[in-house]
Amino acid sequence: MTADRKLLAAGAVAAALLLAAPPFLKNYGLYLLSYWLVFVIATMGLNLTVGYAGQKSLGHAAFFGIGAYTVAILTKAGVSWWLGLPAAAGLCFVTGLVLGFPALRVQTIYLAFATLGFNTAIWLVLRNEEWLTGGTFGINGIARPEFLGLSLKGNLPYYYFVLGWTVLLMLLLAGLLRSPWGKAFTALRDNPIRAESLGISVRNYTLLAFAIGAAYAGVAGALFASLVDFIEPAPFAVGASIMMYLMVVVGGPGYFLGPLLGAAVGVVLPDWIRDVAPQLANWYLPVFGAVVVLMMVWLPDGLLSLPDRIRARRESRLASEARARVAAAAGAAPGGAP
Repeated sequence: MTADRKLLAAGAVAAALLLAAPPFLKNYGLYLLSYWLVFVIATMGLNLTVGYAGQKSLGHAAFFGIGAYTVAILTKAGVSWWLGLPAAAGLCFVTGLVLGFPALRVQTIYLAFATLGFNTAIWLVLRNEEWLTGGTFGINGIARPEFLGLSLKGNLPYYYFVLGWTVLLMLLLAGLLRSPWGKAFTALRDNPIRAESLGISVRNYTLLAFAIGAAYAGVAGALFASLVDFIEPAPFAVGASIMMYLMVVVGGPGYFLGPLLGAAVGVVLPDWIRDVAPQLANWYLPVFGAVVVLMMVWLPDGLLSLPDRIRARRESRLASEARARVAAAAGAAPGGAP
């Protein structure tokens, strides 16, 4: 089975499970799954920027916040949610283009610090500009949209709504990655000098990586605002950007389904621990941090790289055994070396 077919099969199984899950869940379970899907969308964008294009970004929560506040402000002003969503994605896309310019001059840890500073600046605006954002008091009563005349106020219909957006954005991203653009992003990550020698515009694709990743975060932020009904600056601080980055790292940067696994570890697992073993809840973050450190040493490409590593070791072992058999056969042949 080819890699594309395996990916399609895994995606189909995941979609079937998510479609079948609601009857077995309580109201809070539906809310938690919707919350997880929102972060899947956000980290899909970050995975494009970090995992496929190879740019180090620690400012993703800022785009998440811009999307959330754009929808919240516009809907409170009487604008339709369906106009607020493209406005949020468009504003994040343009802001991502602007943020991409430092990536043309600085790389690796310096770019991470630049995006960290951007996140801090956006968070300060959200906290201090009370006339626009409500400051620390936030914005409440954020409306959920209607879809084909149906209300999405309940957690069940809104869950299916978010799931639909997740599937749609995953299909769009899959198409992008299979296109020449996706090949260019990967070439840019692997070797920028070689990519430029092949005629790939490092400047244009670097900017696009930030802009498209930011647009995904903007859509996620819009869905998040309507899901939680109330937003304030705390969820969009630097800590949230670091957690999103860790979700990508844990799931597997550059693996298409990495955001599903990484967001599950970062969003669903802590809540499950609080429910099953509340005495361990306070230890989740220290343990999570320790696991990430160990992964950077033993599994730097994330959890989804484990099957590839096992396959590579098996193939290496089989190749070594084959060479040994050939050597033994050569030694046993007449006139062979003793």
